Amino acid sequence: MPAIVVLGAQWGDEGKGKATDLLATTDTIDFVVRTSGGHNAGHTIVVNGEKFATHLLPSGILTPGATSVIANGVVVSPDALFRELDSLIERGVDVAELKVSANAHVIASYHATMDKVTERFLGKNQIGTTGRGIGPAYADKINRVGVRIADLFDEKILREKVEAALDVRNHLLTKVYNRRAIEVDVVVEELLSFVDRLRPMVCDTSLLLNRALDEGQTVLFEGAQATMLDVDHGTYPFVTSSSPIAGGVCTGAGVGPTRIDRVIGVIKAYTTRVGSGPFPTELFDEDGIELQRIGGEIGVSTGRTRRCGWDDA
Repeated sequence: MPAIVVLGAQWGDEGKGKATDLLATTDTIDFVVRTSGGHNAGHTIVVNGEKFATHLLPSGILTPGATSVIANGVVVSPDALFRELDSLIERGVDVAELKVSANAHVIASYHATMDKVTERFLGKNQIGTTGRGIGPAYADKINRVGVRIADLFDEKILREKVEAALDVRNHLLTKVYNRRAIEVDVVVEELLSFVDRLRPMVCDTSLLLNRALDEGQTVLFEGAQATMLDVDHGTYPFVTSSSPIAGGVCTGAGVGPTRIDRVIGVIKAYTTRVGSGPFPTELFDEDGIELQRIGGEIGVSTGRTRRCGWDDA
């Protein structure tokens, strides 16, 4: 069973990280792969009584012998990546086996700025974004003005792409939102500061994973967010900006659908949701408060209290 997908089947926070960790500790997993989302995800894992929280990194980063992969479908904040890595290194975790796709798109500081400004501008129609720049980074990807990890290694290309991305954005910031324009030089300098540390991690992860599957190695694809937050099949527009379903794994990792051997959907006995959007079985009474308390329902990434309700089959 070389290719396994673990997905959330509700609105997230079902325990995917725990499921991934349980599968990865069987000594049969060679690769653990993130294929969508960014550091808006949050997975909590307990190892030998010690609690770890991962956001951008795959949960497999805590599994000795497994190679962790951030694939092409993920949007990567280098700043968030290295903060998370440093936090794990301080706690004695070996992170040397991390691989990052050269084709993954970069979340720059201006993405987070636009995310927060536009969300506030929506007023009562706010989506409930984490404000971390995930949506604007995916928007740049679709608009073909995105910066990819590979672009960081060529300053000329990087500068051209940042200029293109900021051209319209600065007009919006200054003329619509009454904010200060973002300087191209500042963004380029910040992104170039990550290059030396990133270089040894970057590779063609699609080629890496397909070769691993050809060799009969076991690859665990770890979902972020969940089915009901899918941009096509979730409760639109209160969804994430990527495709966290099984089909999204194939495009997000660069492997064909015929290579997937098993898909595991994770649910919990009740349902939770972070942020805005419909929730038909939400509880507003003492039962809802009690579920929050017993389940410790606080978002790993956002720190926001999760909305709680009965399971909705």
